[in-house]
Amino acid sequence: MSEHEVSGVAGVGVSGVGVPGVAGIEVPGGRAAGAALLVCAEYADPALRHHSLRSYFFGAAWAREHGHAYDDELFFVSALLHDLSLTPPFDSHSLPFEEAGGHLARVFTAGLGWPVERRDRAAELIVLHMRDDVSPQDDIESRLLQVGTTADVSGGGLDAFDPAFRAELLAAYPRLGFAETFVDLFRDQAARKPGCAAAGLVADGWEARALGNALDAG
Repeated sequence: MSEHEVSGVAGVGVSGVGVPGVAGIEVPGGRAAGAALLVCAEYADPALRHHSLRSYFFGAAWAREHGHAYDDELFFVSALLHDLSLTPPFDSHSLPFEEAGGHLARVFTAGLGWPVERRDRAAELIVLHMRDDVSPQDDIESRLLQVGTTADVSGGGLDAFDPAFRAELLAAYPRLGFAETFVDLFRDQAARKPGCAAAGLVADGWEARALGNALDAG
C-alpha cells in the first residue's frame, strides 16, 4: 500500500494533504500528522477512524470558540492514535486500552524523533481522555481530547457546538454505525478487564448515552 493511497484517506501523503477540513479548521501539516493519519488509516476501520478525526475537529472547534491556544500537532497526533489499542493488533490482554494506547503513542512518537518529554505528553493525553475532566488552564491539549471524545461518543457537551458545524462535520466524516460498534468494543474491554475505566462506564449506564447520542438522530 502506497503512503499516498491509504484506504479511506485517498491522496494523503506525509503532509496530510487531501483530508477535508471542517468549518475553516484544517488538519495540521507535517510529517508527524501525516504519519498519524497513515497509521490510523491502516489499523482503524472507517467508523473508528472517522471518530478519531471528529474528536479532533470537536476539540479544535471548542478551542477556537473559547479562545484557547494549543499545540495542534500534539493534539492531532494524540487524537488519531487514542483508540488504536481497541484494535486487535494493539489490544493489551491486561492493560486498560487507554494505558496501552499511551505506550503505543510513546513508541510511535519515538520513531518520529520526538524528545522524551513530548512523547510523554502524547501518552498523557491518551490516558487522561478516560479520566476525570482536566482544566484547560492546567492542560489544554488533554482537555481538548476529553471534549472531543465526549461529544462524539456520548453526546456530552454537544449543545456547545453550532448545529451547522455539526452537520458539516458529519457530512465530511459520517458516523458509519460508530455507536453500535464502539459500545461492543467497550463491552469487550469491560468483560476482560473488569477494573478498567471502560468497565466503570459500562456499569454506570454509559451504553445508553452512547447509543442515544444526538449525532445519530435523523
